[in-house]
Amino acid sequence: MSEPMLQTKQQAISMMKLWSFFLPLGISASLVTISHVIINSTLSRAADPERIIASYAVAMSLLAITERPAVLLRQTCSTLVRDKRSYTSTLTVAQLVFASIMIMGLLISYTPLGTFIFKDVFGVGEDSVDDVLRVYQVLMFVSIFSGIRCFYQGVIIYNLRTKWLTIGMAVRLAGMYMLSLYFIHTGVHSGVVGAYIFLFGMMIEAAVSFMEGRLLVRKMPDKLEDHTTKTKSHVFSFYRPLLFSSLISVWIGPAINAMLGKTWNAELAISSFAIAASLVMLLSSFFSYFHQIVINFYPIDPGAVRRFTLMLGFVPALLMGLIAFTDLGVFLLEHVIGVHGRLQAESIRVLQSFVLFALVMPWLDVLNGLVFVRRQTKLIIGSQISNLTFTIITLIVCTWLAPEWNGAIGAWAQSLGMMAELIFVALALRFIKTDEPVPAAARAAV
Repeated sequence: MSEPMLQTKQQAISMMKLWSFFLPLGISASLVTISHVIINSTLSRAADPERIIASYAVAMSLLAITERPAVLLRQTCSTLVRDKRSYTSTLTVAQLVFASIMIMGLLISYTPLGTFIFKDVFGVGEDSVDDVLRVYQVLMFVSIFSGIRCFYQGVIIYNLRTKWLTIGMAVRLAGMYMLSLYFIHTGVHSGVVGAYIFLFGMMIEAAVSFMEGRLLVRKMPDKLEDHTTKTKSHVFSFYRPLLFSSLISVWIGPAINAMLGKTWNAELAISSFAIAASLVMLLSSFFSYFHQIVINFYPIDPGAVRRFTLMLGFVPALLMGLIAFTDLGVFLLEHVIGVHGRLQAESIRVLQSFVLFALVMPWLDVLNGLVFVRRQTKLIIGSQISNLTFTIITLIVCTWLAPEWNGAIGAWAQSLGMMAELIFVALALRFIKTDEPVPAAARAAV
């Protein structure tokens, strides 16, 4: 394939080309879940697996927040990096992000801030705080390597070399599995083992992405005059709203769990919601890269992007309906996940409430891709506020009027919150015009 270039003339994109771009992305996103299976299965071999898995899970819940700024570099880089000048500017911003993440990680790990967060915010017992802190002291480095991975994956995605994401994930899983066998042989004594396995896998994936990404950067032109991203301020104006919006969205999960604790059967509600949500995320992860299809191909051939997304956009809802309303869901819960009895029945009811989520998710991802193409990332702040607002309203109303719905309340809240986000983005794209010209990022055909 020839190198990407900016052109003003549109080109026809074949479905085969879109599939060859999208399929490796979907596979790599789906394979992520296997890494967590490897870690949990390793930790379950410990003499006290409940305590060890819990310490790892709590530390991971904080990592999900502190890692978020690094993950946002993937969209930033795939949207903005088109030449060596924009690469240098984006890399400078990424380095500032890495430094901030490292400082925050050190403060959490080695000052009283960490004890306060885990004990007073996450509710960890006094006797378990030190265990959780030791896990996080390793996991904080995951954010750095995750950021390196995402940064260069952005370059790889723009250059349509998405097979390297699948290759990187496959090598990562192989490395994690080999290390897990070592720990199983030598003994699993703390949740730090899980952190080491995760860090090792992320280092491998980051190395693969770095090597391929650097090769692609060397082939980029030094400067494209009609490319609008030239300085660090241009990059910050794109990245900053994404960061602010992520700080809003992180409250959705805790809000749901807090309100589920006020239902008729709190333990049943929280556990059934967690089981159903994990199954929904596994199902929807394959379809979580529609925004990259839009970013990379919409300026070239909007019609091809519309046909591709229409062809696949309803598949998650169809699969979700099949799982939620047929015996397939019972089979998966009973024979794959190992859920039985009342918890199984309640999880099925939660899955049925998640069908709307599966219907909305792909189209929100498509519209967010248009937001990136138009460089209007400030809209995402408003969309996340809409999501959080409607999520909380739904939680309060349903808990007040129908607390017997238990875990289904969380599913409806998350679904209606995402629906509100979709409506906000759709209206904003319809009525808010951009002052910045949209680059015609056309590519040469294969």
